[in-house]
Amino acid sequence: MTARKPRSNSATTPLTAADVRSAALSLPDTTEKLAWGQPTFRVAGRIFASLGEDDTAMGVKCPKEDRAELIATEPEKFFLKEGHDDHYAWLRVRLAALEDAEELAAILADAWRQVAPRRLLAAHPELEEPGEG
Repeated sequence: MTARKPRSNSATTPLTAADVRSAALSLPDTTEKLAWGQPTFRVAGRIFASLGEDDTAMGVKCPKEDRAELIATEPEKFFLKEGHDDHYAWLRVRLAALEDAEELAAILADAWRQVAPRRLLAAHPELEEPGEG
């Protein structure tokens, strides 16, 4: 997963849980299912994103080896839920810190690619990460 460099003086409306839901469900074969009282977004039955308890953050699948760099680079945007995310390939994202819907879509697509079956990845080359293929 790669963080985007924020644009300076960006005046955008903060993203909401509805924006997360719309962007996640726009990804191929994605379904929404409640788990632990929170909406989760799944592909092939595997969770790649979820909304936080107060709808101000989302959790996304993220390789453990990428998390520290993302958090160090943009701590206002990325964080871990201590005691919970420590042992999982998971990262939290503050919605208000995201630049725009494009950044939200890119983060969700990154998470989706990590759990999507190969056949689904092959069927959707438009979702390949830049530099892949």
